[in-house]
Amino acid sequence: MTRLPPADIARAVLVALIWGMGFVVAKGATEHFPPILLQAFRFAVTAAVMAVFLRSPGRGNLPWLLAVSLIGATIQYSLTFSGVHRLSAGIAALVIQLEVPFLVLLGALLLGERPKPRHWVGIALAFAGVAFIAGNIRFDGAWAALAMMMGGAFSWALGQVMIRKLRGISGRVITAWVAVLATPQLFLASLLFEDGQAAAIAGAGPDVWAAVAYLGLIMTALGYYLWNSLLVRHEVGRVAPFLLLLPVFSVLGGVLFLGEVLSPPQLIGGALVLSGVGLMLIEGKEPQRVAA
Repeated sequence: MTRLPPADIARAVLVALIWGMGFVVAKGATEHFPPILLQAFRFAVTAAVMAVFLRSPGRGNLPWLLAVSLIGATIQYSLTFSGVHRLSAGIAALVIQLEVPFLVLLGALLLGERPKPRHWVGIALAFAGVAFIAGNIRFDGAWAALAMMMGGAFSWALGQVMIRKLRGISGRVITAWVAVLATPQLFLASLLFEDGQAAAIAGAGPDVWAAVAYLGLIMTALGYYLWNSLLVRHEVGRVAPFLLLLPVFSVLGGVLFLGEVLSPPQLIGGALVLSGVGLMLIEGKEPQRVAA
């Protein structure tokens, strides 16, 4: 089996840390900013710093970049962080782990990758864990938030599969293009689906803008640069399981910085999700390919 080089393993773990803590930062910021508006500012910051890396996308890549920005950024972040606004950072990070099963499923359907039996067992465990979490919450908007998170996880996975269609373009250039294309889309989505933007902007303090800076510079610019660099070199099923570490960092951050506490049913459901994703981390040999 060809394993990831140690440097790429370190990058994958760092992505999990950056994104895991991003849920904690975003959860605090959505108490002030409407969630879609927060993401619009986040991508505006990313676009501003990454614009210098804009290059010609190459022949045939621009339509895929437009699709990735719409599905894997605008729709995904609108759904995901609208859900984060209604859930704890720890629970949100556990549910978003459905990105990995969705990646494996879409890799099989769209890229011709062939999941092993343990992958199917892992997928079943992950979805069972989310179902367990959903069955032990009161209907106070949390079910709708869970549905948003699941929709965001699917949109994200579909966007990452689309990135595999890009050719001759670096992770840094992909990140720059997606940020530039997604920024106006997110501001438009906020205008259509949210209100109170003017008051939120006028009342934002330094801590809120610091959160925007983290989300734009660290979580998006640095995080997606590292992630896209991994995706263009390795199969999605090879690098995606490292996101198993993301909720670990989010839960710890939620406990330390937000005072969150997970209930026993949530811990059980989270353990099922992580167990399922963990099964997909075990690899015996290179995945076989079939014709797409």
